Amino acid sequence: MSIQKIIGLIVLVCSLGGCTQVFFQPHRQLIDTPTRLGVAYENEYFQARDGTTLNAWFLPAPGEAEGTVLFLHGNAENISTHFHSVAWLPARGYNVLALDYRGYGASEGVPTLAGAQQDIDAALRHLLVHRKVDPQRIVVFGQSLGGAFAIFYTAHSAYRSNIRAVISDSAFYDYRQAARDNLGKFALTWPLQWLPWLFVDNDYAPLDAIALLSPIPLLIIHGDQDQAVSVRHAQRLFAQAKQPKELLIVPGAGHIQSLGNVAVRERLIVFLRQVLAQ
Repeated sequence: MSIQKIIGLIVLVCSLGGCTQVFFQPHRQLIDTPTRLGVAYENEYFQARDGTTLNAWFLPAPGEAEGTVLFLHGNAENISTHFHSVAWLPARGYNVLALDYRGYGASEGVPTLAGAQQDIDAALRHLLVHRKVDPQRIVVFGQSLGGAFAIFYTAHSAYRSNIRAVISDSAFYDYRQAARDNLGKFALTWPLQWLPWLFVDNDYAPLDAIALLSPIPLLIIHGDQDQAVSVRHAQRLFAQAKQPKELLIVPGAGHIQSLGNVAVRERLIVFLRQVLAQ
């Protein structure tokens, strides 16, 4: 296929609304489970308000939990490849509910930005009545696309009084800017950096919502070697956010790699203890 035809195809896809859909790369395959790591989990199902059946994994803390983390993964694959980021939290005293958005894993439907917000709302409502969860001790933690979701959802949630803190790891501040950044990485697509401003849905941009989080505490984590989402996205989000807020830039870490650092995990635990003690 010629370069002209490839560019024409990209323009056509975007003009049909497909530019926003490139943020979703779901897989249905089950790749791994917490059981292999010796971590207990429960396979749970619940419905979004539009009737879509969703799947999530609940990883219970042994004994009485210090709190519960609602985990929102990134744009690719499903919870069976992302749960490793939080599989260590139950041993530290925290329940985890790892959600698969619609169209991911065992969840029904087709992913959309609006649908993902419904899915997160359904997961939070599920936690509010969960037998093992204190509904007043819930923290929302999102990575990459999930971080963008976490910020926007919490800012507008009808249940924000139940959310004690938000943690965002490797998130971008704006859908159009994120798409533009990626188009600018390749010579073939560099001339098309104007397309996102016309065809990418930016109604759920975290930058427009982050100031509304206050007074809910916010922790932003980002690796300074992130090649997928530049660290300047974290810096822009932090600048726009209101107190209380913390920014943790992790030297040498790439995209969603920061929690591989033991010191970062300890910093996360300190943050959780502080916000849940208030």
